[in-house]
Amino acid sequence: RLSLRSRHFSLPAVTAVISLPGRWIGILVLYAVHKGQFNCPGGGLLHSYLLGLIILLASIICALFALVYVSMQGTISNPGPRKSLPKILYTRLLLYFPEFIWAVVGAVWVSDNSVQCEKTVINGVIGTVIASWIIIIFTIIGVVIVFDPLGGKKTFYLPDGVSRNLESSQSGQLLYNVKSSATRVWEKRIRLLCCCIVQDDDHRVAFTSIAELFRSYFSDTDLVPSDIAAGLILLHQEQDKMENCPKDPEEVLCHSPSSLVTDDLDVELENAAHYMLFAAAAYGWPYYVYTNPYTALCKLNGDCCRNRPTDSDITGSDRHNFHFGSILKITGLQYRDFIHISFHNKIYEIPFFVALDHKKEAIVVAVRGTLSFEDILTDLSADCEDLTLEEVLENGFVHKGITQAANYIYRKLINDGILNQAFTIAPEYKLVIVGHSLGGGTASILAIMLRNSFPTLRCYAFSPPGGLLSKSLADYTKHFIVSVIVGKDLVARLSMPNMEDLKRRIVRIVANCNRPKYQILLRGCWYEVFGGDPDDFPTELDGRNQDALTQPLLAEESLMVHRSPSYNALEEEPHLNSPPQYPHLYLPGRIIHVVEECSSRRLCSSDIKYTARWSNETVFSSILISPKMITDHMPDVVLKALNSLSQEHASCLSC
Repeated sequence: RLSLRSRHFSLPAVTAVISLPGRWIGILVLYAVHKGQFNCPGGGLLHSYLLGLIILLASIICALFALVYVSMQGTISNPGPRKSLPKILYTRLLLYFPEFIWAVVGAVWVSDNSVQCEKTVINGVIGTVIASWIIIIFTIIGVVIVFDPLGGKKTFYLPDGVSRNLESSQSGQLLYNVKSSATRVWEKRIRLLCCCIVQDDDHRVAFTSIAELFRSYFSDTDLVPSDIAAGLILLHQEQDKMENCPKDPEEVLCHSPSSLVTDDLDVELENAAHYMLFAAAAYGWPYYVYTNPYTALCKLNGDCCRNRPTDSDITGSDRHNFHFGSILKITGLQYRDFIHISFHNKIYEIPFFVALDHKKEAIVVAVRGTLSFEDILTDLSADCEDLTLEEVLENGFVHKGITQAANYIYRKLINDGILNQAFTIAPEYKLVIVGHSLGGGTASILAIMLRNSFPTLRCYAFSPPGGLLSKSLADYTKHFIVSVIVGKDLVARLSMPNMEDLKRRIVRIVANCNRPKYQILLRGCWYEVFGGDPDDFPTELDGRNQDALTQPLLAEESLMVHRSPSYNALEEEPHLNSPPQYPHLYLPGRIIHVVEECSSRRLCSSDIKYTARWSNETVFSSILISPKMITDHMPDVVLKALNSLSQEHASCLSC
């Protein structure tokens, strides 16, 4: 589908307007410099090609400038001032045909052996032909990925209650066909993006599951990337306004813990800082090189020729011993301290290692986080499934992909006798399971599985994904799991309900802002880079009471085709025997929230101070917009924050 909504073209057209004039000027200079050198055999063909290309590109640039100018008129939800846009768009589309034909003609003429002009002239023309084909190829790839073959069929999506009434009718069959077609479209896109990895039955199941997730999430909106960017900018500034408001006394009092709680927090922070080293080490050489960019390769090269240790069991590929060498350097352990190391990586099967930690007298199972396409597919397999456990009164729902990864490690630890081997060597040691990101989520579910066999085990989950455990399981894990979240970490707040909430907030604030989108984006970029006071963009929401805001405005309804199935599942009473596809899931265990005490908002600061407090899962029930929402998730940032707090506590004790 080529939608004629004007907001679709503003940013792509701006990008083309920026790149095309440079290309046009370059060709014009080439033509002017070599204008008198086309008297050679075949030179007339090259002369005609360059002259035709100059005229063609000038026409395309004019069309794009007109496209950008008209696209900037009006607001996102008010397309009236942009009613002439379809004609300009069709003009630009028609120019693709002569552009393609001229590229073919140029390739034929340049490859003609009868052309005997100077080498510089021929090379210059060859360069322009190659540039034309590169642009055409990337345009085709973009169309294949973005093109929506369903077009207006999206409007046939209906709420679940209506669809149930239509199941036996022709309309119900049409609705089913549209949903199936949308799922297949997303599945083809995912297969295209993952074309470089070997695909088996597990991949095919994951592709279908992920396609269903994307279909259910994106089926009810008519947003484009630039709309989402504008919405995130507006939400961030609105959020900053709220944070600058004075807090209620009750909210301040609830963050004043007792001395007993503070002592417990200090102990857990010290443990977390220690075990975060193991979670970071599980990433292997990519993490070590990232944190030591100037010296890592030299240090690893010195160890690459050493023989692998015979005392530890290593599976998977580790060329030149880089992964294991990095783990040794990060943890400070010896060869003999490792019981098992697995670098094997497939979908639902992630790397981990088992080592003896003599400092804490613990057997540590460290699970790696997301580092490959296979890991991303595991993350996105976000369906829910039951976790059946003996002697647990209330079984609950868990993230399907992460649970399968935990099952894989569980089988390796128990069935292959890895834990038995470790406890044979150190029977008095306790079991500790750690991981970061995907590794943190996997470690948490693995700890639940092993809890009955090892009642004293502990688990430290660093920045685990938010949509992990149902409420009953999250409460059950508070006795043995500690989650550590830094700042406004996005991943710790990721769940389908939170994503649906973010989508509704974006639609509402974007659809009802009375400023053109280009103004929102330009001012927002300035605010994100240089800071300052949040802009006070006027909206149609201003002046309306809270009761009125519960009903969608006309502009908002124009951007929402219907409520997606996942969103409907959140509000309807679930069936007794079949849970919603994406119910509310929460972070595991007790939660330590680490935040920056004071620092420069935009510029890097070396003296960032952190503060930590016990938190609860409701604090992470909404996605917060921030320039640091991604960096706060990075393992080096988490380790830096924990080390800072641990050192501060140690210095206080010494004083």
